[in-house]
Amino acid sequence: MSITHTIDLNIGFYDSVSVITKAEWQRIFSDQNPFTSFDYLNALEQSQCVSEQSGWLPKHIVVKQAGVIVAIAPCYEKSHSWGEYVFDWAWAEAYERNDLSYYPKLVLAVPFTPVSGERIGFDCCQSSLNKAEIIAAVSEFLNQTLGQGYYSSWHCLFLPKADYLNLAQDNISRLGTQFHWHNHSYQHFDDFLLQLVSRKRKNIIKERKALARHNLDFEFIDGDKATAAQWQGFIACYQQTYLKRSGHGGYLSAEFFYQIAKTMGASIKLLLVTKASDATTHQPAQLIASALYFATDTHLYGRYWGCLQFIDGLHFETCYYQGIEYAIANGLMVFDAGAQGEHKVARGFVPIETYSNHNLTHQGFSNAIEDYCLQEQRHIKQYMQQLAESSPYK
Repeated sequence: MSITHTIDLNIGFYDSVSVITKAEWQRIFSDQNPFTSFDYLNALEQSQCVSEQSGWLPKHIVVKQAGVIVAIAPCYEKSHSWGEYVFDWAWAEAYERNDLSYYPKLVLAVPFTPVSGERIGFDCCQSSLNKAEIIAAVSEFLNQTLGQGYYSSWHCLFLPKADYLNLAQDNISRLGTQFHWHNHSYQHFDDFLLQLVSRKRKNIIKERKALARHNLDFEFIDGDKATAAQWQGFIACYQQTYLKRSGHGGYLSAEFFYQIAKTMGASIKLLLVTKASDATTHQPAQLIASALYFATDTHLYGRYWGCLQFIDGLHFETCYYQGIEYAIANGLMVFDAGAQGEHKVARGFVPIETYSNHNLTHQGFSNAIEDYCLQEQRHIKQYMQQLAESSPYK
């Protein structure tokens, strides 16, 4: 489907990022966010992690003005709600109880990636419109698509606040929260610790000391410099942890990780945790855990981790403290360690708001869900206020 809008604006669906050249895609998404980059999204498609079979059918929205691409929105037709992290299972169940179909739906998001960033990329230099007008046109296009009766709804997840507010008109707004760490010009990890109240500072020191007796080595390696064996070790850790937690090997395949290692390895930081060799028992050094990070000039993103041997406190060290140390050493301002987890607050992370917008064709359900989201928003703000009052910082 495509529509022709005012000022020679044409909007339509594309079934793959590869239909658009990498240069065109990166012109539209010109920021450093790795998850909306051509290479990341193309790797998801090429590895079949997103496909009709996986329930993530690409339906990317492309906006052209006078024949030139001016905006793109990564979008997927979904036959389930797995891998989105803005949970709407209760909405789907309510539809089912009333003999209505909630799926398929359209989702503007980065699959399996609860990281905020542009969901509608825009090149202002190529358009006579501003971004708010482009967002309004995309919203109108989505609503016209819903009007054809095939999709129950559309959902735009983890978008910036400004875009969220622009999409809020005539759509349902939903608030969420995550926990991020912020670098206040620290020079060393101890500088960060000194900003915490005594009890929290002592707890972190105690956790790290307890782990130190296991004689572990922690090493960050650039993704494009990691060996095949090191990547295989990370993948084994990732798959093992998913198997223990959910009974499957994870949303992402080995092929996906191998491809991003080739195409965007410079922005990947692979953390390898090894147990040192033991001369007494002749045991060689052994990989026991690993984590995958992405870094930009300003942000560190902790995405996946896994372990082959459980050690108390290893998760906190691998996924939080090592990331904080890396951010300080490299002058990065924000460390996003992933979704959820209020236990991060005691370790120096602070609650931040996340944003999503939704539109449902069924008016009765739309009204009920909008009311639910308003109530949820009040609870989220109260929750964040309570967490702020228990901040570990002085």
